[in-house]
Amino acid sequence: MAKTVEENGTMRALVFEPGRADSGRLASIPVPTAEPDRLRVKMRAIGVCGTDFELLSGEYGWAPSGRKEMVLGHESLGEVVAAPADSGFEAGDLVVGIVRHPDPEPCANCAAGEWDMCRNGRYTEHGIKERDGFCSEVYTLAHDFAVKVDRGLGELGVLLEPASVVAKAWEHVERIGARAVFRPRVVVVTGAGPVGLLAACMGVQRGLEVHVLDRVAEGPKPEAVRALGAVYHSAPNGLNDLRGAIDVVVECTGSDKVVLEMIEFAGPNSVVCLAGVSSGGRAITIDLGILNRNMVLENEVVFGSVNANRRHYRSAAEALAKAPRDWLARLVTRRVPLERWREAFTPSPNQIKTILVP
Repeated sequence: MAKTVEENGTMRALVFEPGRADSGRLASIPVPTAEPDRLRVKMRAIGVCGTDFELLSGEYGWAPSGRKEMVLGHESLGEVVAAPADSGFEAGDLVVGIVRHPDPEPCANCAAGEWDMCRNGRYTEHGIKERDGFCSEVYTLAHDFAVKVDRGLGELGVLLEPASVVAKAWEHVERIGARAVFRPRVVVVTGAGPVGLLAACMGVQRGLEVHVLDRVAEGPKPEAVRALGAVYHSAPNGLNDLRGAIDVVVECTGSDKVVLEMIEFAGPNSVVCLAGVSSGGRAITIDLGILNRNMVLENEVVFGSVNANRRHYRSAAEALAKAPRDWLARLVTRRVPLERWREAFTPSPNQIKTILVP
């Protein structure tokens, strides 16, 4: 009979060396030491996103102090193996780890539990900045940085981290809109990846008329949008009839051209949320004076949003629990076993969300 991870004392983990391209490898590392005040969790699924591609390409990343390598993986889903008696968790619970932790000082925002708005940049992040990620067979987790997932979601609970980013974006849209009478009707989401589709889902849950813009003309993305009851567009000119009537934009592509088009298309008193990170390196010509004039005269707000704090994870968990299971299942288009992890980092135009499973 094969020995368990606990009996072996080692486990498999996907590790990489931040700042060095193509350094990812499946390694055997020690099982974390049991700690009485932390959850002991076994990996159920790890989501793969653009950030992971950038980390493995050596573009950025910061290893824990005194180490060269760290464990990858910030989009997690795990099953609790053991939990402290007063933690609110028990064996068998499905949990997601909150990615960002507050800075050690802490700044005013981190002290208030808003580490997603950290002012001094000294926060840490699982799988990205100075904390191991979750792509290991077993890991431990501070119980106050764990969020319980509806067991009925099963493997789909891995969507919680990207959903938390969207939940924050929607919260901030609505808080900005509350500066005056705000009765949004039309929302445009740009990008039909996991974040864009989850943004569209939360828009539909709010009773809004949702339009989604992406480049592909057919396949799982437009099918998922239509199954949600939203309208799909594969070219910006398809939005011409909405010009000036768009109340909310959630921009998830990071494309500079799309960002500018959506700012121009949005109507009076509109709110444009930039949730996609641009790559830079390309210059475009714009009439900044006209752009400024229109934004001022129409009371338009454009703001950026990244990451999430605890309340956003909990809000996202509620949104996922309300979403149709068969629709959420459309988003996970590829499951890759951990030992074949390289396949998960082979891009495919018809993929929405790829996950690694043990």
